[in-house]
Amino acid sequence: MTIKTGILKALALAGAVPLAIAAGAADKPILPGGNWAGMLSETDGGHLFGNPQAKTKLVEFMSYTCSHCAHFAQTGDGAIKVAYVPTGKVSYEIRHLIRDPVDLTAALLTHCGEAKKFGGNHDAIMHRYDEWIEKARTATQAQQSRWQFGSLSARLQAIASDLDFYDIMETRGYTRAQLDRCLSDEAKARAIAETSAADVRKYGLTGTPSFILNGTLLDAHDWGSLEPRLKKAL
Repeated sequence: MTIKTGILKALALAGAVPLAIAAGAADKPILPGGNWAGMLSETDGGHLFGNPQAKTKLVEFMSYTCSHCAHFAQTGDGAIKVAYVPTGKVSYEIRHLIRDPVDLTAALLTHCGEAKKFGGNHDAIMHRYDEWIEKARTATQAQQSRWQFGSLSARLQAIASDLDFYDIMETRGYTRAQLDRCLSDEAKARAIAETSAADVRKYGLTGTPSFILNGTLLDAHDWGSLEPRLKKAL
């Protein structure tokens, strides 16, 4: 499935509405001389790790149903947060590129609760990628039917149940009722899908993961090709 086709399906699922702007990272205080490792703030379309005023700004556009994104989450993601973000010289923003309803379900769950929980929620979903993506690949016709018909919340809850997203998020301390409320947030679902479509148009994104470094879209899609560019920027 192409990015454009996937986004159109996600927008059809969620409905297109004007993007709701969240609290900006620029409102967060600066920590002079401090360790930025634990700093996480919500932006107008993603979540930013580290110093919002860092001179070197890295943005990742990722999809939860992308195998290359899962690999990057297990390699480059950790390296960036351990070696680069704590210095305050690099900020690292994760933004969603929604390709399909499973993607949208996972994105809503990672946004569940306070913004500071995003990092752990994101890691929990990505680190069990191999388990739940196999369930998605082998889903029965009856399961797929539940994902396509009914209210938005019913469809997303069916996906979360069939792919064990509930189990994954319960290890993060969430209850089933809390997760259902997040999956029933249609305004949030629309905002995530619309932001994804806007980013594709704005930056000309053609695949995931894609990276923008200091405003420039890179020809780099894994840690091996990204790290030299990041080092050079510093």
